[in-house]
Amino acid sequence: MPIHNADVAAIFDRVADFLEIAAANPFRIRAYRNAARTIADLPQSVAGLVAAGEDLSRLPGIGHDLAEKIAEIVATGTLGMLDELTRELPAELTDLLQVAQLGPKRVAILYRQLGISNLAELAAAARAQQIRRLKGFGEKTENKILTELQWRHREQGRIKLIRAEQVAEPLLAYLAAVPGVTRAVAAGSYRRRRETVGDLDILVTCRPASPVMERMVAYEDVAAVLGRGDTKSTVRLRDGLQVDLRVVPDECYGAALYHFTGSKEHNVAVRKIAVQKGLKINEYGIFGGEDHGRRLAGASEEEVLGAIGLPFIEPELRENQGEIEAARSGRLPELIVADDIRGDLHVHTKATDGRASLGEMVAAARELGYEYLAITEHSRAIAVAHGLDRRRLEQQLAEIDRLAEQYPDFRILKGIEVDILADGSLDLPDTVLKKLDLTVCSVHSGFNLPAARQTERIIRAMDNPHCRIIGHPTGRLINERAPYGVDMEQIMAAARERGCFLELNANPDRLDLTDHHCRLAKEFGVKVAISTDAHSVAGLANIKYGLDQARRGWLNRDDVLNTRPVSELLHLLRR
Repeated sequence: MPIHNADVAAIFDRVADFLEIAAANPFRIRAYRNAARTIADLPQSVAGLVAAGEDLSRLPGIGHDLAEKIAEIVATGTLGMLDELTRELPAELTDLLQVAQLGPKRVAILYRQLGISNLAELAAAARAQQIRRLKGFGEKTENKILTELQWRHREQGRIKLIRAEQVAEPLLAYLAAVPGVTRAVAAGSYRRRRETVGDLDILVTCRPASPVMERMVAYEDVAAVLGRGDTKSTVRLRDGLQVDLRVVPDECYGAALYHFTGSKEHNVAVRKIAVQKGLKINEYGIFGGEDHGRRLAGASEEEVLGAIGLPFIEPELRENQGEIEAARSGRLPELIVADDIRGDLHVHTKATDGRASLGEMVAAARELGYEYLAITEHSRAIAVAHGLDRRRLEQQLAEIDRLAEQYPDFRILKGIEVDILADGSLDLPDTVLKKLDLTVCSVHSGFNLPAARQTERIIRAMDNPHCRIIGHPTGRLINERAPYGVDMEQIMAAARERGCFLELNANPDRLDLTDHHCRLAKEFGVKVAISTDAHSVAGLANIKYGLDQARRGWLNRDDVLNTRPVSELLHLLRR
């Protein structure tokens, strides 16, 4: 049974959750949280490192004890310590921590006083108006809990893109190595790079007699075989993800890839164009002539689209949201690509809650070919992240100056991720902020304000002449926390008027802005900063998820702030 990095990280996070509910030592809890982050961010397979006999204690935040626990998880698929904790407390109790209104202390109260041990019991208690009677809760909190649980129910059944990628890429490599296989590719929402994925559609081309179907159902991650045939098999993996594998002939490959990439709405619209031209289009190709018996195209997507008079449409755009009309009129955007990015404008170091030093983050950015990197620690309001006050920030600025002398060809930008306080003021005085190259201004608290007040709060922050970029503008965490109420059209109009920018936070748990908001920013003429919010060297690689989201939002190079050379960037950042 393969163990993915996400599996190890999830186990460590669950341990930390149980320890928090039990009010354990905060340093112990933090050690498991940091270990989970380290493993989740690793570019290599932790199971592969264990198999190779690597010393895991050399990884940031991983000591000898945690290294042994990682080895245990890789070997057994579980952790004895977690099993012990679930004997002491119900296994599903930690699920309650996913609800924004509930911290460890409140979860402990719910369990001890009402016997609530899972989300279903929590919803039932909220509907029965039992929670409002508990000290420290009240009617308003109870209603918010119920509202969030209803939102969570709607979001069930889809996993984050990064998790799908950790499952799909090893599977594709496995299939590509099967004798006789010439191509193996994932289609569907995965190929369109949606932020969540419901299942995997995999297409394979192969020579006759290839054992690809036998190998698929024998894959070590398969929990159940739901169907098996000569050209299609369906399996469920052990994490619940369904995989449909189809073998297609070479002459149909492009048509099949186009069809199974979708979206359904896009395919319907394309089919209508084909019908208007007297053609038939399906996963086998495009057909014309009497009874549609003559194949006109099918080997490549370009060939398929060309047969109905359309240029190639990038997979990320295929949502039937104007891309077909744009294609017909020659107005498709030239979407941003990785080589367009010249630097990252939001990262953290060990000075606050990061896991790499300033020097390590700069060296990693240089290795990526960047021209600049903005160091943006948390400000003092985020006590749990050891946010910087004025004195510590000035110490870091001096450290940046010293390091900058070593890299005359690289710009280390001085920044801060400064909190937007409840009244819209910023967490550090203007006398400090004016010394910086940029500020990323973010909401980290007060998520439950009414939309009008939240909008007013953020606009008031933008009134400060030192506000440059609004960080993760809706505060959402995919499948974990709903966005706070805010009028994004008002925010964008205010940003345009004040010369501010909006962040597309590339952390795969956030991807905030959404693709819809990216497109809205483009329409408003507000430039977007694609930044990783990296807390480690490995986190810098998450820029690719931000690029996926930007492409889905129709953004090109000119729409993005950090595609500029540093001189132009600094000019744009001045207000």
